[in-house]
Amino acid sequence: MIWVAVVVAALGCYLLKLAGLSVPPRVLERPLVERVADLIPVALLAALVAVQVFSRGHEIVVDARALGLAAAVVLLLLRAPFLVVVFGAALVAAGVRLL
Repeated sequence: MIWVAVVVAALGCYLLKLAGLSVPPRVLERPLVERVADLIPVALLAALVAVQVFSRGHEIVVDARALGLAAAVVLLLLRAPFLVVVFGAALVAAGVRLL
């Protein structure tokens, strides 16, 4: 039964990819389509971060992860390098959890 689900998912992914490749270039070159295509990954990443930071199971929580996210935002506004942002956010979140 699990293999049926795997095959159906693989087929669905392939057909979705094929549908994207079959769109005519003149449709993709429209300014509105280009703007939307540029913003979709940002919106999906923001939604993923929000779900991972502010939820535990089916509950909405605000804990050390939220302070780690706030530290990351501050470091990004200060134009810190990516690794500094990651480690800074992790240190803040871990420090708050220890307290």
